[in-house]
Amino acid sequence: MKPHTPTTYPAARRADVVDEYHGTAVPDPYRWLEDPFTPETQAWIAAENEITRQFIDGVPQRPAIQQRLTELWNYPKYFAPMRKGGWFFYFKNDGLQNQAVLYRAAALHGEAAIALDPNTLTEDGTAAITSLAISDDGRQLAYGVSFGGSDRQEIRVRDLETGLDYAEALAHCRFAGIAWQHDAAGRPSGFFYNRDPEPDPDDPTAPPLHNKVYWHKPGTPQTADVLIYERPDAPTLKFSPEISEDGRFLILYVWHAAIARNRLYYRALDSGRGEFTRLIDEADAYYNFIGSVGDAFYVQTDWQAPNGRLVAIDLHQPQRDNWREILPETDDILVSVNIVNSKLVAVYMHNACHQINLYDLDGRPAGAVDLPPLSAITGQWGKQSGPDYFFKVESYLDPGTIFHYHLGSQALTVVWETAVSFLRSEYETRQVFFPSHDGTAVSMFLTHKKGAPLNGQNPTLLYGYGGFNVNHNPAFAAHAIYWIESGGIYADVNLRGGGEYGEAWHQAGMLANKQNVFDDFIAAAVWLVESGHTRPQKLAVIGRSNGGLLTAAAMLQRPDLFGAVLSIVPVTDMLRFHKFTAGRYWTDEYGNAEESPEHFRFLRAYSPLHNVKEGVAYPPILLTTADGDDRVVPMHAMKLTAALQTAALQTAVSQSTPDANPILIRIDTKSGHGQGKPTSKWIDEWADIFAFLQATVKRNR
Repeated sequence: MKPHTPTTYPAARRADVVDEYHGTAVPDPYRWLEDPFTPETQAWIAAENEITRQFIDGVPQRPAIQQRLTELWNYPKYFAPMRKGGWFFYFKNDGLQNQAVLYRAAALHGEAAIALDPNTLTEDGTAAITSLAISDDGRQLAYGVSFGGSDRQEIRVRDLETGLDYAEALAHCRFAGIAWQHDAAGRPSGFFYNRDPEPDPDDPTAPPLHNKVYWHKPGTPQTADVLIYERPDAPTLKFSPEISEDGRFLILYVWHAAIARNRLYYRALDSGRGEFTRLIDEADAYYNFIGSVGDAFYVQTDWQAPNGRLVAIDLHQPQRDNWREILPETDDILVSVNIVNSKLVAVYMHNACHQINLYDLDGRPAGAVDLPPLSAITGQWGKQSGPDYFFKVESYLDPGTIFHYHLGSQALTVVWETAVSFLRSEYETRQVFFPSHDGTAVSMFLTHKKGAPLNGQNPTLLYGYGGFNVNHNPAFAAHAIYWIESGGIYADVNLRGGGEYGEAWHQAGMLANKQNVFDDFIAAAVWLVESGHTRPQKLAVIGRSNGGLLTAAAMLQRPDLFGAVLSIVPVTDMLRFHKFTAGRYWTDEYGNAEESPEHFRFLRAYSPLHNVKEGVAYPPILLTTADGDDRVVPMHAMKLTAALQTAALQTAVSQSTPDANPILIRIDTKSGHGQGKPTSKWIDEWADIFAFLQATVKRNR
């Protein structure tokens, strides 16, 4: 491949824009890129995409990469089934369908009818189902659909007996909950849902405020919906409704941020439009309603228990001193609890892997369900009133097995297994632990061909996230299989900021502690090199969203350590992220540079956009974003690209070095942050990523 020349980058105008933060002037020369619709920005986007396509399409192996990825993606993907009325419902993707299809069947292995096929909603497969609620009798379906990758969704209602949708489409929804209400005979009468007001046409990227809860009757226009709850005194609160399985209570989850801290309200459904009881009105921890037994709510929480516990709250004596502890905190992390057939099915996490323990309603042990080693549950379903518990287990080498556990007979059976087009027996996954900069032990999973030599020559792809209490558990990914098939090592690291070791692990990587996340990631890279798995020139790093922030920040702090950097839909402007769409809800995780001098200090210290320097030989980097990404808006990736390219150009001129590592951005269309992205776009994106790596880390000898 021809050497890369920084002079080919599109010119990025440097505007005279300066903001002041607590007495410090901070230039923002690429502020104009925050508006993606101006002619200047559109011209810049077109020029950037052109040079990126020239580079990637110039990699001769790209067609073969695309072909093999397509083959690896082409396997049937089943999701955990659920039972409603006399039917089983489950999603299945035949292999290369852009979106999974919802089926309804009288028996799991019997003839199934299509209940909802999102592939028919658009020609290009960019319509995705983002929420789903089936009535208890299995005859009515409410579903949220988004288009072009947007977080915005509209809720539609389908009569499953006729297969036809009602005329209405409920607008202004984003992360909406849907909860069906049933009459005395068990027939669905309508549902509760939450939505935002109409957006401001003059400021469409402004964070939405004043979320409200409504009740909707199928077959009626949205204008006829009944307002159930609002908090005009607290415009940043978000709500999500749920109805207890016995139909007695309407539960409201009350959120104000993107981290797991919430309030919990409820009211009796037979109280008409009565007031909600604020059962828990302090967002000081995570509170998840598990179910009700009589007048007691079972609630999973990490209040005074960073690893999680289960408590029972008597509605007649709800004070915290009266909470009854059912499952105490343990050394392992309590991931989830379901009440199934009057038993507690508790999923615990030990060193980022899952295990299932059973208890009675008082917390006495009642057995366990064995899971394969180094695996995790990626879907589950069960009801208080029935014995069926379905769950899906995945690992780095197993695309997923669906199990059925009968809580009555204690029989465990396989519902669906998955066949794939690679020889699993030739590969292995290992879990290793290494010390971070401060001695903290950090876990990492390594997947590769058996007997891979420790000679420092293995192309290695290091993946991390480290934020928002998100767990990185073992999970199957076709692109990872491509990488290890072609001789690489796939490394997945459990950084601080995630939830793999509880809320304390999360807090050790948020706000002023965020540098721990980057240090953990850098320590992982150093360990991979020092242990002989790879060397810097053959080490690529990848992260998405908050993980894109991770890889960009790590590159700027240790540019000598990486052979290639992939920063996918990243957050990069840590001083202004809160001004756009969902960014308002990240301030509890990151901080707010405008409101706090302390926050400004630590945010600017690692903000990728504000730490680009001239005269530094940065490794090859590919950033990605999409025009439909309204969660992490495109300006993040675009402003950082402009800053890196300008620095590279000035360095090349001052040092008379015309050749340099590529700094490229891939700006997709009719796509978003990743949720609901069609299969065809996933394959295209990964083919481009691996072509970029073919021309960088795999080129290095």
